[in-house]
Amino acid sequence: MSKDHHYAGLELMYLNAPINAFYPPRIEIGEGSCSIEIDVKKDYFHAAGAVHGSVYFKLLDDSAFFAANSLEREVYVLTTSFTTYLTRPVSSGVIRAEGRVVNQNRSQFIAESVMYDGEDREIARGNGIFVRSKIALNSVSGYEY
Repeated sequence: MSKDHHYAGLELMYLNAPINAFYPPRIEIGEGSCSIEIDVKKDYFHAAGAVHGSVYFKLLDDSAFFAANSLEREVYVLTTSFTTYLTRPVSSGVIRAEGRVVNQNRSQFIAESVMYDGEDREIARGNGIFVRSKIALNSVSGYEY
């Protein structure tokens, strides 16, 4: 079975974003869902030797964002708010964020994400509101649909 072209286009867009050269992620998008994982590197650490909260935020927001954009095929969505809860430090292995849309209406998507360490222990969670922009997806660099 072949991958939905929209999901594949979103995955390419994400992987080609300049910031992701620093975080070489792996991503998989489905209907209303997204999984992103990265290998932990010391480059991501704060002074106390664990992954900085900005990395947690990035993966949580990105996975929730792409879960939302999986349901919008015409335009790019935008994060309007995102709340993050950090519950466990991590300093090795793989971290994975699983995003999913929990509600949507004509004007917005509400999505949540949970992050896990390599032993499938929850290390963070977050939720956000995403809205449709006026930016056509086919005009966004890297999106090929």
